[in-house]
Amino acid sequence: MNYHFANPEYFYLLLLIPIFILIYILRRKKLKPSLNVSSTEIYSEFKPSIRQRLRHFWFILRCLSLVFFIIALARPQTISHTQNVTTEGIDIVLAIDVSTSMLAEDLKPNRIEAAKKTALDFIDKRPNDRIGLVIFSGESFTQCPITIDHDILKNLLSSISSGMIEDGTAIGNGLATAVSRIKDSKAKSKVIILLTDGVNNMGSIAPITAAEIAKSFGIKIYTIGVGTIGKAPYPIKTPFGIQYRNVDVEIDEPLMQRISNLTSGKYFRATNNKALERIYEEIDQLEKTKTDIISYKSHKEEYFIFALIGFIILITELLFRYIFIKTIP
Repeated sequence: MNYHFANPEYFYLLLLIPIFILIYILRRKKLKPSLNVSSTEIYSEFKPSIRQRLRHFWFILRCLSLVFFIIALARPQTISHTQNVTTEGIDIVLAIDVSTSMLAEDLKPNRIEAAKKTALDFIDKRPNDRIGLVIFSGESFTQCPITIDHDILKNLLSSISSGMIEDGTAIGNGLATAVSRIKDSKAKSKVIILLTDGVNNMGSIAPITAAEIAKSFGIKIYTIGVGTIGKAPYPIKTPFGIQYRNVDVEIDEPLMQRISNLTSGKYFRATNNKALERIYEEIDQLEKTKTDIISYKSHKEEYFIFALIGFIILITELLFRYIFIKTIP
């Protein structure tokens, strides 16, 4: 809230006040009587009375009241700004593969850690969205229901590790769990981001069946295949320490594309860390949160208080001048 003057040109009237002061001074000098005496020593014992000391006070009050009347003429107003922000959030479920193959080090330091880092960065860019987390390998479960509390979500995401549940790649089960978590959402847009590095080889639900269920609920699925082209170094524990073996990278890309196409989503392939980061950035751009901002500006007239003060000062000046001082110009 701040002050604004609707007619600031009236402030030029303030230039009249120095003129009034000059006229008052010249007039007082002209009316001041003179007396020629040989010495003023005899008058030194006489002290001016209170009335004499305050003989100019009425004129000060008159000028002050004029200032307030001029301010009132300039129409001071208070301006209030009101802003309504309407956020149309998006509900998102991250479905991340945590099978042991995610320990392959074609992404650095490995696939699972690269996936966690990029997912954390993605969450930070979506402050207005509710986001949940589902993990899967041979089975699936909800690590975090969809929530706006991103601190809890990020803590749970940071704690996941490869091999924490039965090994395997149950893409259909992971997708079905994600669908069950988001299907009843009232959000305008519902999205699942499915990340895996393998081929569906376990689970009781076929991936396409889960995708068709997602489609029936208006859920869009973005699929990400993680892994380089060809072979990838995979760490193996041996009695002599960690040994690396190059293993074939097998991602069922036709299946991933079919799932995304069925739900009007998109399939991505991440062969390195930079590619994975760019994929999340693209999804971030594709699924922008809608924010409507409506601004209101209201004016409130405040001239009355200044006019009232000016009127009170003027009445005080008249009472002071004609009753207390008892002088008439």
